[in-house]
Amino acid sequence: MKRIVVVGASAAGLAAAETLRREGYDGTLTLVGDEPRPPYDRPPLSKQVLSGQWDADRTALRTPEDLAALGLDLRLGVAAAGIDPATGLVRLADGSTVPYDRLLIATGVRPRRLPGDRVAHVLRTLDDALALRDRIGPGRRLVVVGAGFLGAEAAAVASKLGAQVTLLEPAPVPLAHAVGREVGQALAQAHRERGVELRCGVTVTAVTEDGVLLADGEVVEGDEILVAIGSLPNTDWLAGSGLTVDDGVVCDEYCQAAPDVHAAGDVARWYNPLFGTSMRIEHRTNAAEQGMAAARNLLAAPGARKPFTPVPYFWSDQYDMKIQAYGYLPGHDEVAVVEGDLAERRFLAAYRSGDRITGALAVGMPAKVVRQWRQVIAVRAAWHDAVPNRP
Repeated sequence: MKRIVVVGASAAGLAAAETLRREGYDGTLTLVGDEPRPPYDRPPLSKQVLSGQWDADRTALRTPEDLAALGLDLRLGVAAAGIDPATGLVRLADGSTVPYDRLLIATGVRPRRLPGDRVAHVLRTLDDALALRDRIGPGRRLVVVGAGFLGAEAAAVASKLGAQVTLLEPAPVPLAHAVGREVGQALAQAHRERGVELRCGVTVTAVTEDGVLLADGEVVEGDEILVAIGSLPNTDWLAGSGLTVDDGVVCDEYCQAAPDVHAAGDVARWYNPLFGTSMRIEHRTNAAEQGMAAARNLLAAPGARKPFTPVPYFWSDQYDMKIQAYGYLPGHDEVAVVEGDLAERRFLAAYRSGDRITGALAVGMPAKVVRQWRQVIAVRAAWHDAVPNRP
């Protein structure tokens, strides 16, 4: 094996490249990225970068010297356009090709968009964050479409900067599908208390010159519009490759999508034996961990491979709230507040699927308290053991 290509130069791709070198691979290692910038961190975009606390350079994941030490064939500013597994070639958008013996796909996601929203902001790249940062502040009106974690973080930052913020959400309660209705209501109340106009149960159909158009014909006016309605895996370039694509690159428990092809990060949908289900996780911690796991399995002999069985983790900063969660929350059957109080926004909630605890979310709790629940989830603890006095 002399040639490995990693497509995707963000957290997962970089972690994979570093792991390959650390594990002793000394052949040609090509890292392809569609952005001209070297790998950088994305979570700060909706927090420290948008607020102006960080400049662009601070988001870099590695120094130029660290990248040079990896001995990469670095192809930045050019997107992958396709692969030909039969010949072992990656086609690039500039017409060139890169040969591979093994391929690791880490192309991430792109923002969903609305009709007409090419004039609206999205928040995925560093350039996106800098462009929006320059347009919000005192006296400016920002309309945020989508009250998920990304939209909520941006709304919180803009409100603190003095902008007049309207936050629109189609669901009756923001994030209820993921965190539960009561927890979603507690998080929503934090925005209302800080002057954000949060409107739930409204559907935005298009972006207009003056704002956004709702399904009932109302126009919600704004100087700037941020569309934060979720993401789509970057898999279009894999059409005709023979890989199975279904809301991501479908992989087994070893992050393998096909012979000689692995995937990692936001674009990968893999089977997690710990939870007994396929999942695709769009969180920074998972991207790095999966990049490392996929790289090790790519190099390993078949009998030496290890399933990727993480307890997913994510965090969100909104106003003075530190939100942390472990596990897999979607599709839960029950939520129980086991510590603290929702009204005070200092609590820990546990999540049940079947008879097992599968998740925990905390707001305003010490990190060590939250980490204890990671182990509870990892051992597949029974609900009645982990959450006393519950049926």
